[in-house]
Amino acid sequence: MTIAGFDGSGGAGIQADIKTASALGCFSTSVLTALPVQNTKGVRKIYPVPIEAVKDQIASLMEDVVPDAIKIGMVHTSELVETIVSTLARYKKVPVVFDPVMVATSGHRLIEEETIQAIIKLLIPLADLITPNMDESAVLAKTEVKTLAQMKTAGMDIKALGCKNILLKGGHQESTVITSLLLDEACRYHAFEFNKIDTDNTHGSGCTLSSAIASFMARGKALHEAVELGQQYVFNAIENGADVQTGEGNGPLNHFFNPRKLIKREIV
Repeated sequence: MTIAGFDGSGGAGIQADIKTASALGCFSTSVLTALPVQNTKGVRKIYPVPIEAVKDQIASLMEDVVPDAIKIGMVHTSELVETIVSTLARYKKVPVVFDPVMVATSGHRLIEEETIQAIIKLLIPLADLITPNMDESAVLAKTEVKTLAQMKTAGMDIKALGCKNILLKGGHQESTVITSLLLDEACRYHAFEFNKIDTDNTHGSGCTLSSAIASFMARGKALHEAVELGQQYVFNAIENGADVQTGEGNGPLNHFFNPRKLIKREIV
């Protein structure tokens, strides 16, 4: 189940989540939290979904189509954070992957400080894994995160907030090799390295990664393997992104490049 916003351009948000889950052999349900008006060049306007409607969507699915994993995307208000957490608390615990979307590619914060504090207090302790990029790690750890060493320091600071597991994404590193770090419950670091791909087809990569990891967890993979497979899927989807030519801005990933290389496509 994905709890996220809409992307009419089809590259990110709920659309990316559903494509990812489908490509990896899962059946995806969805809860809409916001209705942005956007294309590949950017967001023009955001229409909010009523809080009561978000609560009712979650309840209707949890009472019928019970998920094996939940991905939570951008939550833009503290009230929305509180609603998601309190509604999920009424049901049996399901593994949760949270993508803490806080900072735009331009470097501007997308949510207010009040919402960040609600995320820290309520949503981070609920999640089994959070997937911040370097800018989001800096916001959560309240420190500069530009290097691999700073990522490690920030990870321990974020862990102190009540995080179970953290995947610190290294996509913003100024290097030909990208290193991401998984900090697990036992406070052990696991490094994952990928060659940086020179492409504009990266729109929705964060949404896709968190959804891929949740999909592999839903299929019964242990956390470390789910993280490894999820990152490999995203790398391949970016590498094959040039096959999807659409729009004048940042292009989407190729979610259907050939995920059978990673896993047999059996619906679960």
